[in-house]
Amino acid sequence: MFDLRELDRAHKIVGQAMPPTPAHVWPLLNQRVGTEVVVKHENHTPVGAFKVRGGLVYLDRLKRERPNVPGIISATRGNHGQSLAFAANRHGVPAVIYVPRGNSVEKNRAMKAFGAELVEHGEDFQAAREEAGHRAQFAGLHMVPSFHTDLVLGVATYALELFRAAPDLDVLYVPIGQGSGICGCILARDLLGLKTEIVGVQSTEAPSYALSFAAGKIVTTETSNTLADGMATRIPDPEALAIIRKGASRIVQVTDDEVAAAIRAYWTDTHNLAEGAGAAALAAALQEKTKLSGRRVGLVLSGGNIDFDLFRRWVGTDVPAMA
Repeated sequence: MFDLRELDRAHKIVGQAMPPTPAHVWPLLNQRVGTEVVVKHENHTPVGAFKVRGGLVYLDRLKRERPNVPGIISATRGNHGQSLAFAANRHGVPAVIYVPRGNSVEKNRAMKAFGAELVEHGEDFQAAREEAGHRAQFAGLHMVPSFHTDLVLGVATYALELFRAAPDLDVLYVPIGQGSGICGCILARDLLGLKTEIVGVQSTEAPSYALSFAAGKIVTTETSNTLADGMATRIPDPEALAIIRKGASRIVQVTDDEVAAAIRAYWTDTHNLAEGAGAAALAAALQEKTKLSGRRVGLVLSGGNIDFDLFRRWVGTDVPAMA
């Protein structure tokens, strides 16, 4: 997809808009997981999630190659749309973002605050994406996909930061939505010549990549009813799946209850707020903690954009924090 020189250049592009995000070791998380854990805090970006990196790199190339582009359009459950709205605003490019009905109220507000025109359509991400594609053709807007080389190149910059700060990680857990994050981690690891095992994480309620990984071919699901909306994918991207099957060791499935417990753990142990997908890596590590003793573990806290009402309903329960 790209070489190390291109990745370093992408990191400079991202660096014009934001500083590197921290990678912290938290003693209470170490105790909880039973080994040393390094958390990559992508919840500390200007949009509260890792996706902003991909949007910045994508818009940089688009604006250079098509300086008069009339506007962009895409579909999202939230973080991809915020990324594009943020980057488009920096380049003075109009952005139209489609979301499914019932999408995160606070993510919708954030996209509009970054200057995007927001359109609600359909019952899930796939329906919103298809309608966005129709409008792109009709209105002459540039359709930004959910998975693209420039998006992967952009988000791979967080993996570059993490691996340069902690090149001795034995295993890295990464949540999977459309696949750009884990693909970026795999490609950055390989370019740096590291041996870190990379493990994908999906929801039991949206396991399309996990099923496809096991089957060796695209497997779709009829629903993606997880509360962790950043992992709510029904149809895997073929290019992403090929990279994941080649470069990841396995994909762990976590329940919404396990994710909720991980969100609580991040709050009590680090005072960081994680959204569902953002806590999925920790949920997977806790599920597999008996395998991790003596290993140095990396966790991608991919974002912190969770609606307050969802947090209160899903996470704010009386379940003991150390359960």
